[in-house]
Amino acid sequence: MEARQMAQDPRQAQEAPLAVAADLPPAQALAEIHQKLDALTTQVAFLTEEARQQRRRRQEWDELKDDLTPIFNDIFRLSVQQLEEIEGYVQIEDIFHLLKRLLRNTRNLEQMLDQLESLMDLWQDLSPLTREVFLTLMRRLEEMEQKGYFVFLRGGLEMVDRIVTSFTEEDVRQLADNVVLILKTIKEMTQPEIMQMMGQVAVTARAEEPTDTSLLHILRQLNDPAVRRGLSKTLLVLRSVGESAK
Repeated sequence: MEARQMAQDPRQAQEAPLAVAADLPPAQALAEIHQKLDALTTQVAFLTEEARQQRRRRQEWDELKDDLTPIFNDIFRLSVQQLEEIEGYVQIEDIFHLLKRLLRNTRNLEQMLDQLESLMDLWQDLSPLTREVFLTLMRRLEEMEQKGYFVFLRGGLEMVDRIVTSFTEEDVRQLADNVVLILKTIKEMTQPEIMQMMGQVAVTARAEEPTDTSLLHILRQLNDPAVRRGLSKTLLVLRSVGESAK
């Protein structure tokens, strides 16, 4: 407190050592004067350091202001130019309305960001697994392409397209009415014995060409049990056709 008062009133600080020296013995007065001078020196050094720091801070602030002034001028000029370009589409009221909506939905935005962070963490966890699944899928697709699956699929799509374009709506309706009968017929025709018989007939029709077509030769073949069995089955089929045509 005493040192501060001395710093505030220099004349009082100069007269104080003399007053002390008049009332005290010389040695004690000299020591007191030295003590006062040390305190005064400390205060002067403190004030000098404070002034130096203030000057440095003021200089730094001036330098920062000089550095930022061109940047803010460019930002302001660019903002004015951009606002002039969108002046016909956006009004200042729209911007304030958008800002107010953002402020009202701050919590929603924060929740959305939290969910986005959770999704990113989940993606990072699943990334190795998805990469392995993707590679396995690509290998499987390559194998299917080499085996001809896609060629067969394209052919099947073309076949379906031809079927669809060849039938009218009435044909599709009649097909739906008789689909059960068609499936039963297909089931009967795909029995093993029927398929085997049709296969043998197809092979025989392609491989063997009749050399003797005379009536006598044909009658002579009736002595063959296989020919008689085939003729009997053919007659049974013709009888069934005739009965169904009534």
